[in-house]
Amino acid sequence: MARRTSRRSEDEPDLLSVDREGLRPLAERMRPRSLDDMVGQRRLVAPGTALRRAVESGHVHSMILWGPPGCGKTTLALLLARYSDAEFRAISAVLSGLPEVRQVLAEAAHRFAEGRRTVLFVDEVHRFNKAQQDAFLPHIERGTILFVGATTENPSFELNSALLSRCRVHVMEAVSADDIALALRHALADEERGLGAQGIEVDDELLLQIAGAADGDVRRGLTLLEIAAELAADEGGRITEASLAQVLADRTRRFDKGGEQFYDQISALHKSVRSSNPDAALYWLARMLDGGCDPAYLARRLTRMAVEDVGLADPRALQMALEAWDTYDRLGSPEGELAFAQLAIYLASTAKSNAAYAAYNAARSDVAQYGTQAVPLHLRNAPTKLMKQLGYAQGYQYDHDAEGGIALDQTGFPDEMGERVYYQPVERGLEIKLKDKLDRLRSARAKARGDD
Repeated sequence: MARRTSRRSEDEPDLLSVDREGLRPLAERMRPRSLDDMVGQRRLVAPGTALRRAVESGHVHSMILWGPPGCGKTTLALLLARYSDAEFRAISAVLSGLPEVRQVLAEAAHRFAEGRRTVLFVDEVHRFNKAQQDAFLPHIERGTILFVGATTENPSFELNSALLSRCRVHVMEAVSADDIALALRHALADEERGLGAQGIEVDDELLLQIAGAADGDVRRGLTLLEIAAELAADEGGRITEASLAQVLADRTRRFDKGGEQFYDQISALHKSVRSSNPDAALYWLARMLDGGCDPAYLARRLTRMAVEDVGLADPRALQMALEAWDTYDRLGSPEGELAFAQLAIYLASTAKSNAAYAAYNAARSDVAQYGTQAVPLHLRNAPTKLMKQLGYAQGYQYDHDAEGGIALDQTGFPDEMGERVYYQPVERGLEIKLKDKLDRLRSARAKARGDD
């Protein structure tokens, strides 16, 4: 008996396709289909912007999209392909090696020969090494591919100059909570791709909590909403404050322990201390601890601030830094973090001086410039008879025996250099007294030497 087959009519829904659509995460289903659907990134894709005009006209260029997770880098690459009527191919630098890159490029070359371009989206492009990055260059130059590289790291440091010279870098920003809330509302209303058919209800205040917890990541916000909607199914279709608290209980903030954000945040902490803003310093300290920064690293950097930016204006700062470091080692987290908080507040609040730091750098510069200068004879040690015969220590004046306790006409520098002045105390904190004393002493020394 012949095997019977069935053929689906054009109007009949593809149940397998419907099932697969339902299996896709909400964030993927709600991916924008046009530039107007994108939330955030108005600086780049708002009507009338240069990039938007280029995209809508189909005359786009190879580019690097630099921004945090969930800001729309993949979405923008997909829209570039759609507006350009080009084939979209995506590879990940984490999962793909050079053989796969070459295969994708060969397919793009074949497609180009048939008259169609390829948008090649390379996610986390900064993870490719120089040889892998170089593989794209001839294809970008010939126009075989429209290269779109996505990175969360600073392209200046992570991408080679040859690739950067052939691409334009577009900086994408974290999406604001208001814009994420807008995307969440679209998802709740959309019956085709979103949650509209489920009739999920949520107060605006709770929706804004989800948007805030997303921390600038639209994808994360939609994922949180999807989880909350699943819990709401057991509560009559309403997202409640209690159920949302479960969803948001273990959320974390974005923090890259070794990347651009890490160094931006430690820079913000250091500069807040330097500008005597204890509130800002405390905020950035809390951000870094919250993100999982190594406490030993923070202790080291806070100690550096004590010697570099506070210096001799308040010598107690260095002692406090070392004590805070020791306190954390003894108490651990979270109790020991309070020692760091007290230290950051004190460093930011007390008098500042980088005079010692600047003086040391000036001395190092002279060491490099003048090379290995001989120690003047009067300053040399003379423990043997021979050394004394050779003039070692001859003419040295023992300062404690001199009038006022200082031999004013005695130099401490090599003869070819002459007297130098490195340390210039500021009129802040303890250095006010140091400056007064050193000004008088330097003037007396110059007079004793017969300087004008």
